[in-house]
Amino acid sequence: MTEHFWLGIGVILLSGALNGSFPLPMKYARVWRWENTWLVFALTALLILPCLLAVGFVPNFVEVYREVPGRVLLYPLLFGFLWGIAQTTFGVGLKALGMALAFSVVSGLGALVGSLLPLLIQDASDLTRPKGLFLLASIPILLAGLYLYARAGREREREQPAAPATAATAGMSFAAGLAICVFTGVVGPSWNLGFALSGDIIRRSLDLGATPVTSVYAVWPLILCAGFIPNLLYCVYLLVRQRTWRLFITQGCARETALGVSMGLLWLAGIVLYGWGATLVGRYGTSVGFAAFVSAQILASNALGILAGEWKATSPHTRRLLTAGVAVIVVSVIVLSLGGLF
Repeated sequence: MTEHFWLGIGVILLSGALNGSFPLPMKYARVWRWENTWLVFALTALLILPCLLAVGFVPNFVEVYREVPGRVLLYPLLFGFLWGIAQTTFGVGLKALGMALAFSVVSGLGALVGSLLPLLIQDASDLTRPKGLFLLASIPILLAGLYLYARAGREREREQPAAPATAATAGMSFAAGLAICVFTGVVGPSWNLGFALSGDIIRRSLDLGATPVTSVYAVWPLILCAGFIPNLLYCVYLLVRQRTWRLFITQGCARETALGVSMGLLWLAGIVLYGWGATLVGRYGTSVGFAAFVSAQILASNALGILAGEWKATSPHTRRLLTAGVAVIVVSVIVLSLGGLF
């Protein structure tokens, strides 16, 4: 345990809370449709800010890309594009299910898949060791949590009046929204695979003068800019189909733009702070630290979802199901991450 362990855990808890709260500004959009706000968010978080971080904190970052083999650049680009598809479906899932349900399903499944895939790819025999056994033990706990969440969501759908459909969620049932979030949770960890295969980029950025913390900023533009492409394509499709381009220049567009930009700032701030916190925590950054990050993300998104009225007019029984689902999913993430101690 490093001398900065608890400071790192504090930073990680803050990062999870920020990341879990990034969709909140979208709830206060009054003029723009989903596709308008999401496009500004994606431009901010996936294109502009990652490039500014690389330019500002990675010396000679263009040289980094020139001096590594092409295949090294291909991995983060491919997995980033795949992650971008999941990020797009996550946006749709958020609109269909709300912050509380969407974040818990996606984060819980993402934690499991993000841990399981690298283990199977690197050394499947690890499944019979403590790390793998903790991972396997977390699966039924996670499924129980998701079942409770599905029950709570069904009850909410029955008890609350139907919300007006949007272009992104028109005709979408609770089951369809849940399926989209499950897909997102399974595919979403693709960014972690792209990052795991970017060691040569990080090492080259260190050689050219970056610090251990800022060297990772050379990877983010590749992953996130590739992930921006599916988000852009889907938003443009909706903008053209619904003729909502004109909303970008209507009265109130400055306020709506600020909401989309704030979403991007919250999201990327959570990602960057997690990297700092994991570095401070040391060897337990990706185990105990990751459990703290996902737990804070789930708890923050649920708390804000409740405050924003997502569970308004539901029965005490439904809210108990929600609370039980949150608790069980957090326990599954903690059990999963305990394997990182071995």
